Amino acid sequence: MLVRGIALAAHTDYYTISDLVRVHACPVRYYYERHETLAESDRYAVCKQLSYHLGTPLDAEAIWQEVKAVRPGIDPSLKEFLDICITACKNTAWKPASETDVRVVSDIQKLAGMIDRIDGEGTFSIIRASGAMPFGAYAADRLRVAAIALCLEEMTGSEVKGGNIEYIPDGVSRFHEVQPRDRRQVIATLRKLREIREGAMPQHPLNAPCNRCRHQEKCESSVGKRLSELL
Repeated sequence: MLVRGIALAAHTDYYTISDLVRVHACPVRYYYERHETLAESDRYAVCKQLSYHLGTPLDAEAIWQEVKAVRPGIDPSLKEFLDICITACKNTAWKPASETDVRVVSDIQKLAGMIDRIDGEGTFSIIRASGAMPFGAYAADRLRVAAIALCLEEMTGSEVKGGNIEYIPDGVSRFHEVQPRDRRQVIATLRKLREIREGAMPQHPLNAPCNRCRHQEKCESSVGKRLSELL
């Protein structure tokens, strides 16, 4: 499966894979934060910049200069984090990218997202700034891979088995083969996302990360209602 030379028009009215992941984590929190602009973390900026060099000799000073050019105000202490990531990544045989930052879309599902890296064999990868699980992949990362696969299948007309999840701080590249349950989760979460965009207040999920949420009190008093009922 190769993605080269695909010209894509702007898809400003499409749902993003990032929003899909946020809804999956907690649809109620997404509802309250849906108009907020979320900035990437400094740790992700470091991992992302390092990813452009995977498969080639990793020059810490050169990568750090690039990080500072992208994020001029970055905390200098994160240079140590970059060094840790480079040390971890040197233990893995990475394939260099043939393309980076490739936009993918599904016109059927009105979904759009970004692939971080595609290697010379056509396998796509997403970059994560978190550590890897002992085995397998986090639910959010499985959702990301499945959503990208859905878009690519529509764009290329070919089945996409899965993709790599590259946990940069641990130097781990882990292939996730998309399962039917992953595809069902994409469709179900897209349905929730559409309903929220139409004004519905989503139901509170059983496993929501409430102890870390600033909306906890407001959430408890309003879940399960439509926006029109609150106005």
